[in-house]
Amino acid sequence: MLERLELEAFLTLSEELHFGRTAERLHVTTARISQTIKKLERQIGTPLFERTSRHVRLTEAGQRLHDDLRPAYDQIEAGVEKAANAARGVREVLRVGFLGAAAGQLMVQAAQLFDRRHPGWRAQPRETQIVDGLRRLRAGDVDLLVVSLPHNEPDMVTGPVLFSEGRVLGVSARHPLARRDVVSLEDLAAVKMLQVAEAFPDYWRADRTPDHTPAGDRIEAGPQFETLQEALALIGAGEGAFVMGAQVSRFYARPGVVYLPLSDAPPLEWAPTWLVTNTTPQIEAFNQAAQDVAARVYLAIRR
Repeated sequence: MLERLELEAFLTLSEELHFGRTAERLHVTTARISQTIKKLERQIGTPLFERTSRHVRLTEAGQRLHDDLRPAYDQIEAGVEKAANAARGVREVLRVGFLGAAAGQLMVQAAQLFDRRHPGWRAQPRETQIVDGLRRLRAGDVDLLVVSLPHNEPDMVTGPVLFSEGRVLGVSARHPLARRDVVSLEDLAAVKMLQVAEAFPDYWRADRTPDHTPAGDRIEAGPQFETLQEALALIGAGEGAFVMGAQVSRFYARPGVVYLPLSDAPPLEWAPTWLVTNTTPQIEAFNQAAQDVAARVYLAIRR
């Protein structure tokens, strides 16, 4: 019989593939998560995760256990949530996914406005990672997701732009470019460009991780990453660079990482998306709340 912490630690680590973030989500120490997983592996009799200095991955046995446990756990959690919502008079819950601090703040404020405007409905913001946002939307884990454009998925609707921000290049403070005040797209040929691991379609990757500059100079591909924190760690270690929205200068200051404005890059735009088959009055109402909040606060983000 699995204890609650063992179950939650295993399923959360399966999702995050990072001991530190798993500990943060469960409000325990990293050491506690490590001990719990080791105890579970001894109990089952086989490793559930492959651990290296760079990655954490499910083993074949771990993947089978995850696939068996996840549906039952989600059903239990959904039942508890429905009961709690019923007790509070909430009839409908809309799960809104986001990536990054700026989108997170917008979703929280939009959720508050949505809840005030529509008694009986409730919006629940949920953070996603770069590699799993679209997957979670298609799986029904979130009903709506705020994404950075371009976004062109046939099974999804793209809503109006909520906010835009300038692009910056994150580089190691030890890189020669770090002494500059501003860079151009041609300067990308002087760095290795970090790659998002199996996250988005080719058209998005071409926009965010190009392999040539506008003049045709080759841009070298760097290591892959799965989360923003991994990207920042790689940048700080001098393993590569990455183009991000200007919000990182405000929300993700890191020792050893310098953010340089890109003088000739178009702004990044963020918009909601949802499945074509899931266009509901709740989503339309939430989008209106998000637009109203964005018009007041998030119309543009600048350095």
